[in-house]
Amino acid sequence: MDTTMILDSGNTAWIIVATLLVLLMTIPGIALFYGGLVRQKNVLSIIMQSLLIVGAVSILWIAFGYSFVFGRSLMETDSVWRHFIGGFDKLFLQGITTSTLTTGNIPELMFVLFQCMFAIITPALILGAFAERIKFAGFLVFTVLWSILVYMPMAHWVWGGGFLQQMGAIDFAGGTVVHINAGIAALVMAVLIGRRRDYKIGHPMAPHNITFVFMGTAFLWLGWFGFNAGSGLCADGIAANAFLVTHLATCVAALTWMAIDWIYNKKPTTVGACTGAVSGLVAITPAAGSTDILGAFFIGLITPIVCFYMVAVIKPKFKYDDTLDAFGVHGVGGIIGSILTGVFATQFITGEGGVKGALYGDWHQLGVQLVATLISIVFSAVMTYLLFKVTDRLVGIRVDKRVEEEGLDIYEHGESAYNR
Repeated sequence: MDTTMILDSGNTAWIIVATLLVLLMTIPGIALFYGGLVRQKNVLSIIMQSLLIVGAVSILWIAFGYSFVFGRSLMETDSVWRHFIGGFDKLFLQGITTSTLTTGNIPELMFVLFQCMFAIITPALILGAFAERIKFAGFLVFTVLWSILVYMPMAHWVWGGGFLQQMGAIDFAGGTVVHINAGIAALVMAVLIGRRRDYKIGHPMAPHNITFVFMGTAFLWLGWFGFNAGSGLCADGIAANAFLVTHLATCVAALTWMAIDWIYNKKPTTVGACTGAVSGLVAITPAAGSTDILGAFFIGLITPIVCFYMVAVIKPKFKYDDTLDAFGVHGVGGIIGSILTGVFATQFITGEGGVKGALYGDWHQLGVQLVATLISIVFSAVMTYLLFKVTDRLVGIRVDKRVEEEGLDIYEHGESAYNR
């Protein structure tokens, strides 16, 4: 530890709050959002999967995940492994004491936990793609393997000093690491696991509790302020801007999706507005530390238009069953946000000498964003395919016909969400 560093109590207090907010995104945010969208017989399976992720991934992260992403022992060598993990020097958080400080002059222990919440939310987003038809045991094995072999390398590449970070890719809070990574994995899983047996192309199954969907959206919206505004690790102007543009993009996206819904389906729906809000939250994530309100407005405007098209037109056309549109919203929204970061990044926010996008004359940055986006897509797709095959061979992934018909809650967990 640099002895000249002095604990900043303001930054520390803010990151404590931000960490709590990001945890709210998974439990109860994702649990309620996805849980409300599925049918009544499967809501507890969504809740259990969300809880499993929080427990299992947290243990993995503290044991070795943090060291793999942010360790330095391999980064200081010529080993080929440095391209995939940072090192083994922080396994089980060895060498990190209550006095060890990191960026923002906050305790490194606090940074460990803050980053842990990102490792949790990422696989939680994937579960929306294969909801209502996956074995709990298969989900457990896949989640553990995917977190270790897909999330951790990607996080190292982008945030831990890996080659994408060195290349200059901008991902303030998880456009590539979280949303593209999870969204592409969701698409691959949806295709490989196959459609639900009673799924009719172009006819979405009615959510069992839209109130839950709204509550989940509210928790996601609230938690996203910690997700984005906390990623600078400081209570400063960048955090304030991230807070502002996150809210603006989300508002624009919610109203845009509502308007499209109104025109396309003749009625403005609650589920549509909530989905639009989430698409805006997703897309502004990589740009929150580098764009101003102009970029936020157009990101919030463009994203729901493309995502709606993917959900309403492309998905029925290609006949894949992305149950809760994890790819259509998170994957596509993440791709749009990552690319548009290379358009709308401005030195008005990043400061003199900081990054700027194509709109302000730097077309190179847009090229970097395109390359980083493509690498994220390919890596997640290939690895998810391989891990699906491995998991299916080990424990099986899809439940049998009777379990799917009767519901995962009773057969997988021996419980019913509603007793009447």
